[in-house]
Amino acid sequence: MSESWERPKLKIPKTKSEWIWDGVGYVSFLGTLIFLIAIWKELPSAIPAHFNAAGEITRWGSKRELLILPVMGMFMTLFTQILEKYPESHNYPKRFNESNAAQFYLHSRKMVNRIKNICLLIFSFILFEQVSIALGWWGGSGVWMLPIILIIVFFPIIVGLIQQRKIK
Repeated sequence: MSESWERPKLKIPKTKSEWIWDGVGYVSFLGTLIFLIAIWKELPSAIPAHFNAAGEITRWGSKRELLILPVMGMFMTLFTQILEKYPESHNYPKRFNESNAAQFYLHSRKMVNRIKNICLLIFSFILFEQVSIALGWWGGSGVWMLPIILIIVFFPIIVGLIQQRKIK
């Protein structure tokens, strides 16, 4: 492959699984935002703002800090939507060529889509957990939160990288 070779720009329609992932991610995120708006006046002035690796609250903060995750979620969604739209900008192995470009693009785009929606689900869960603890509905996930989040985030990445190796 010469250095002047440009990656092709291909129009690959979204797959059913990408639509499903988007549906689940967006609905949970929007549902959590609606829930936050509905419950806002009932929230105490101090909410759990930080947890250590054991799931213990290490800092309490203003209820306005609950807006950080939705804002992060919106920026992350915007950024990953752009990444999904332009898979030719992703990083690919040396075996990438015109004959396998469509496979690599689709695979990479699907992986970004899953990660985006998993992050939206995690943001939704964390926000719900913070509100639930602040209102005394629940004591929190405890020590299981961090390992579960790490597994949920890294499992699709590892599986995706293994699947990518199968593209010829």
